[in-house]
Amino acid sequence: MTTVHEKQAKVFKAFCDERRLRILELLRGGEKCACVLIEQMNIGQSALSYHMKILVESGVVESRQEGKWTHYKISEKGGAQALKLLKVLVTPNAAQEKSSCCGK
Repeated sequence: MTTVHEKQAKVFKAFCDERRLRILELLRGGEKCACVLIEQMNIGQSALSYHMKILVESGVVESRQEGKWTHYKISEKGGAQALKLLKVLVTPNAAQEKSSCCGK
């Protein structure tokens, strides 16, 4: 069973590698075939598959098969959820009880 924190960590793992950030930058221009990404990234198919697995599992990227090639695009829903998650995690919650530590 996957915990909430494990799911959240998958999102951040997608963003913590320079190659995955480059792939996301390429996908901002629209859907790309794996063959195009391999060429533009100058990496092998196994390396691309590794990075795409992480991006797809995070929900930030979607994939579809067409013949022998997989096509990838940024997921609008996944991107919105990642943005919401980051915003929630870095925004102080005024409704939360303040710590009684240190007399505050």
